[in-house]
Amino acid sequence: SDLQQQQQFFSQLPPYKTTSSPPEVTTSRLAPAHLPHATGPLFEHQPFTVTWNIPDLVCNRYNISLDTSPFKGVATPAKVPGQFLSLFYTDRLGLYPHIDLKSRKKFHGGIPQRANLKASLNKARADINYYIPSRGLAVIDWEEWRPLWDRNWGTKRIYQTLSVAHVMQANLSLTVEQATVKAKQQFQEAARNLMSEMLALGRAMRPNYLWGFYLFPNCYNYGWQDLHYTGQCSMEVRRQNDELLWLWESSTALYPSVYLQVADNPKAALMVRNRVQEALRVSALPGWRAAAPVFVYMRPVFVDDNKRFLSQRDLISTVGESVAVGASGTVLWGASADYDDQMSCEALSSYLTSTLNPYITNVTTAAQLCSDFLCRGNGRCVRKNYKSNHYLHLNPESFRVVRIQKRYFVLGSPSLADLKSLSRRFNCQYQAKLCIVCLSPPTMPHSKSLKPPFFPVLVLCLNFSKSS
Repeated sequence: SDLQQQQQFFSQLPPYKTTSSPPEVTTSRLAPAHLPHATGPLFEHQPFTVTWNIPDLVCNRYNISLDTSPFKGVATPAKVPGQFLSLFYTDRLGLYPHIDLKSRKKFHGGIPQRANLKASLNKARADINYYIPSRGLAVIDWEEWRPLWDRNWGTKRIYQTLSVAHVMQANLSLTVEQATVKAKQQFQEAARNLMSEMLALGRAMRPNYLWGFYLFPNCYNYGWQDLHYTGQCSMEVRRQNDELLWLWESSTALYPSVYLQVADNPKAALMVRNRVQEALRVSALPGWRAAAPVFVYMRPVFVDDNKRFLSQRDLISTVGESVAVGASGTVLWGASADYDDQMSCEALSSYLTSTLNPYITNVTTAAQLCSDFLCRGNGRCVRKNYKSNHYLHLNPESFRVVRIQKRYFVLGSPSLADLKSLSRRFNCQYQAKLCIVCLSPPTMPHSKSLKPPFFPVLVLCLNFSKSS
């Protein structure tokens, strides 16, 4: 039955390592000073949300239902206006200068220096009015070039080559070395103007949306095949990300990516942990405001095998890591090629009910439970030590999840040991509030038949409504 499968599923999750001893009483509400102030959640009392951004056209054609009830936001990458998540590819926002690498055709000037910023912003106004309603996520997916000159390697070197040629055409007396220096300056300035002005326009027109660029920041922490792989971002990468302070100041959300390539690789958690941690680090660099929220992009399938779904262990390494280190949510993205026939749609439908939805229900409920306990419902829980393997998972000995008529119910109550474990391993982070709230027996209800402290049974109905 569904109930037996879900009980077996949750019993395999890393549980709290709890003891039966009562929690220590403390009145401390001050967290360590290294935790930055954070922006509040997109939805009240929901510190971690999961958004669905997978095409469903083919599945609908075959009348295959996809249960997306645990997802807070449901959207499609297609050109559909009025969605909770608006994904702007190169042709959907303004006049994005880029080059088709196959035909070498230049679009809108080809390089940022040749872009018509005024015309691009005018078109972007019309695009924003068409696509975006009132509240949600706005993700700009411009991947053809990167705003830092030195990061345009491989096929992206063509933007450096054309930039140097652009300078030398204007001044034939310059050497290649001199032209390269000037080209780098012009390129980075033009890229900054284009990206920051686009974000400023979005913020002005749709201030209730969270604006940012997909893949920013990146950690470039590849090489997980190495025996001594740590996943940490290099000092050079961190320095370069510091140069993009203007981008972090202009963004109201950050959207890093943690797509997986290797199934059940224990090093995947190291890769994800450090990418998300770097995003959290740069989000706090603009010290004059609360840190921007981080929404982590992931796929339910592997990059090198799009017919193979992430296992439970892989979900822990991606979604589980993201929520534990302090991300505000994840976005599950899918390509049209991932679900392009009846068989792949049936597989996705089965994967949702058997694996993905139970896990999402688990971590979002655990995040809400921890927030209610440690933060009094006004914050999100963050690992005290981001390198630890402590996760926000429901204890299978205390909770069970049931699915009834496409609704997910979490039944149970946290034990004293569960709550003590949370206070020992996690801190509370929120806008203008940093706190550790531990058990305080005098505030708990008493019962004639039960000795204090006593916690009533917790029943959470996770029937998340979709937001338009």
